[in-house]
Amino acid sequence: MTALAANRPREQFSDPDLTAGGEARAHVVFHDLKTLWLNTGTLCNIECANCYMHSSPTDDRLVYLTASDAKHVLDMVGHDAIEIGFTGGEPFMNPDMLSMMRDALGRGHSVLVLTNAMQPMQRPGIKYGLLDIKERYGERMTLRVSLDHHSEALHDAERGAGSFRKSMEGLRWLARQGFSIAVAGRSVPSETEPQARAGYAALFAREDIRLETDDHAALVIFPEMDERADVPEITTACWDILHVDPADMMCATSRMVVKRKGAARPVFVACTLLPDDPQFEMGETLAESLTPVKLNHRHCAKFCVLGGASCSSA
Repeated sequence: MTALAANRPREQFSDPDLTAGGEARAHVVFHDLKTLWLNTGTLCNIECANCYMHSSPTDDRLVYLTASDAKHVLDMVGHDAIEIGFTGGEPFMNPDMLSMMRDALGRGHSVLVLTNAMQPMQRPGIKYGLLDIKERYGERMTLRVSLDHHSEALHDAERGAGSFRKSMEGLRWLARQGFSIAVAGRSVPSETEPQARAGYAALFAREDIRLETDDHAALVIFPEMDERADVPEITTACWDILHVDPADMMCATSRMVVKRKGAARPVFVACTLLPDDPQFEMGETLAESLTPVKLNHRHCAKFCVLGGASCSSA
């Protein structure tokens, strides 16, 4: 038995450097910052059946990011225009949301907001604020609405009874007002991606919503994630075997900022999918965070490498 085999981990995703098979674990080197995500907090107006953020109306383990927090982080970015993504929880529950959007846009960045388009976004004050921001900054602001499936039944099975109709109400309003919009869905085992895109196309045609469903940035269909699923670990040899370029991985071009409950300052984490795993926390400054990321999590394999997905639009 070789020393490597003798010392190899007994379980998958338990060692940052070696897989359970004793092979060198793949990592991703940072290239350049294209998207900086600001997590506005884990509080959400609904609780989904399979939320990778584990957000809910009572979960505040990631507290609201403040306008002052966001300014501090944006000051680190410098003058190059990038994409600033806002995610949660539900971003429009954060009382400083509009202020943070204006700050990012005022610096010349583009803004992508992930929202369920339900009650928090539909409050009159938020609507008026969004219309004002649209007048000033136009298509540099995009709102991506989470619509888990093009059928009401499957969407509501994930997000609760009545959520489909409420999200569609918000999506229709955004479309009528001329906002730059996108939609995020989830894949289901019984449906191919072309079938899913055709289903969304039929829905949007019925609702008179203009959205190019063949455009993968306008309609993003994410792979379903299950933290209990049996997925292969990614080794250094996998890049060539799978014909995947590590530079295309989300963590090669993006980072996320979170603020933990009780913390004085926000911290940077490797990506939007892993805000709670300590091994993916990367310091309090942008400069500290730009180090290689070891793909030591099921989400790295399922969502990014094998699923080919990215939360960003940049």
